[in-house]
Amino acid sequence: MPGVTKNQSLLFLLLFTSFVFLNFVNNVNGGITSKYVRKEWPSVDIPLDNEVFKTPDGHNAPQQVHITQGDYDGKAVIISWVTPDEPAPSKVHYGTSAGHYKFTAEGKMTNYSFYEYKSGYIHHVLVDGLEYDTKYYYKIGSGDVAREFWFQTPPSVGPDVPYTFGIIGDLGQTYNSLSTLEHYMQSGAQAVLFLGDLSYADRYKYNDVGIRWDSWGRFVERSTAYQPWMWNVGNHEVEYMPYMNEVVPFKNYLYRYSTPYLASQSSSPLWYAVRRASAHIIVLSSYSPYVKYTPQYIWLKEELARVDREKTPWLIVLMHVPIYNSNEAHFMEGESMRAVFEEWFVQYKVDVIFAGHVHAYERSYRISNIRYNVSNGECYPVPDKSAPLYITVGDGGNQEGLAGSFRDPQPPYSAFREAAYGHATLEIKNRTHAFYHWNRNDDGNKVAADSFVLHNQYWSSKVNRRKLEKHHLRSVIGRIAEFEQVTSISGLVA
Repeated sequence: MPGVTKNQSLLFLLLFTSFVFLNFVNNVNGGITSKYVRKEWPSVDIPLDNEVFKTPDGHNAPQQVHITQGDYDGKAVIISWVTPDEPAPSKVHYGTSAGHYKFTAEGKMTNYSFYEYKSGYIHHVLVDGLEYDTKYYYKIGSGDVAREFWFQTPPSVGPDVPYTFGIIGDLGQTYNSLSTLEHYMQSGAQAVLFLGDLSYADRYKYNDVGIRWDSWGRFVERSTAYQPWMWNVGNHEVEYMPYMNEVVPFKNYLYRYSTPYLASQSSSPLWYAVRRASAHIIVLSSYSPYVKYTPQYIWLKEELARVDREKTPWLIVLMHVPIYNSNEAHFMEGESMRAVFEEWFVQYKVDVIFAGHVHAYERSYRISNIRYNVSNGECYPVPDKSAPLYITVGDGGNQEGLAGSFRDPQPPYSAFREAAYGHATLEIKNRTHAFYHWNRNDDGNKVAADSFVLHNQYWSSKVNRRKLEKHHLRSVIGRIAEFEQVTSISGLVA
């Protein structure tokens, strides 16, 4: 073409490639619906006399031990436990050698009633001032009933720090739950991002509610006593039960499970943020007010502005109710939160949003629906490279069973879906990419039913800009075309 420079021609080719890609994806009829049929055990809770709920030997021995991150940057943990029979010191002895405890930390003790159930004595102790990347041994209780555990602190916060997270949601305490927990513990992950719905004790009545919170605490102790679980609440934590005169939401949960919400300037334990290794993790509450001017809305706006992608390139959001879901179960329940927050998720280039609630697995493409403004009619999700991936991992194994009815046909925003129990892992390698795996329980930890390479939103765009500035347009066009083709067709790269 006369008067057209080489760079202009390359720019035209780039725009044309993007145009073709967008039109192709808009006409794709969804992704993959797995044909796998889960051979599940009955979705009933394990009997209370089963060994998985065994109480420690000795009078008033500490039980239901669990730890979570205790500060913003990973140099503290909150250690919690219950003494079932009588008050005891809320004291932790700890050190870097087994059996040798140079340090002590003290916390607080509390208890509560739920209907006529009287809880044990619940202890929460903040252990801070820890060294990064260090194995600590700790002891709680005293005398013959003292118990000893250990945990590993994360590496210092930094952009290329590798770290592996496990992702679990909607766990419960069935035989399927046990399968999920055992397979997760073989995964090599270092901390759990928990997506809400812990014990499912609200499916019981009267005193059995509190009893099933106790059994769940003993059930998960095999993992929670040794590595931090970052907690989030779901609908089964609300426990609004007026027939029992129990109308305070989240009562059992808030007494038992602490979060480091004050460290991220949050006003509620139900929403908070932590930085761990190379990730900035934001936890939202789907069942607390979040519209404009509410405390959660104001906090999230401020927290997103505090995110430093130069230090923590991976931006991860946890919530209970999925924003994008093509299962008949809980379809469209996340729409109100999507309308409020999705634009921020795109603006800040959130890498991935994990949710639970739906008892099945599903992963989306990178799409958004932020153009819709009531009057313009643009009310359909479209491909958006700045949008997060939305992944539902609500398949822990609770007694409500699997959500096996997906909407047909599979919508274009859905990349992969399967009704099976399992857990996921996110293995961050450096600032640019991570390996993601979802493992169904029947396959154990060695076979990933869904896996892909996740490219970092912030650093991938930064690298591409630098290459464009160096006039490497031709190679960039080739990579973009190849990347988009793989993403839209196979879902192996995101």
